[in-house]
Amino acid sequence: MSDASKLVQAYINIRDAKSTKQKELEEEINKLDEQMALIEQELLEICKATGQDGGKTQFGSFTRSVKTRYWTSDWDSMYRFIKEHDAPELLERRVSQTTFKEFLKDNPDKLPEGMNVESKYAIMVRRAK
Repeated sequence: MSDASKLVQAYINIRDAKSTKQKELEEEINKLDEQMALIEQELLEICKATGQDGGKTQFGSFTRSVKTRYWTSDWDSMYRFIKEHDAPELLERRVSQTTFKEFLKDNPDKLPEGMNVESKYAIMVRRAK
């Protein structure tokens, strides 16, 4: 068996073991998350019943707070809103990797100032069929 064959075999074995461990751990974490969610609901009920936003116990304290999330189901309207109110800060600063790659493919001479590009070789290992 060649060195490359041994390395590919070892890589696949390690990847499989990692995947198995991740699935097992994910299942355990999901069970713990479910248990924590049930306890959180009970603590919310205590807050509701007592009219308080938390409490202290001999083991620790708990606090009720409001968490708010924002999202859009209409990106065209969102972009118009951002332009209309000159509010680009409403978006997070992240470059879409796929879209920017396509843009540069079509416009190789239009790299914005301050844009960084890093390319490096990577190895992909596939299982034999």
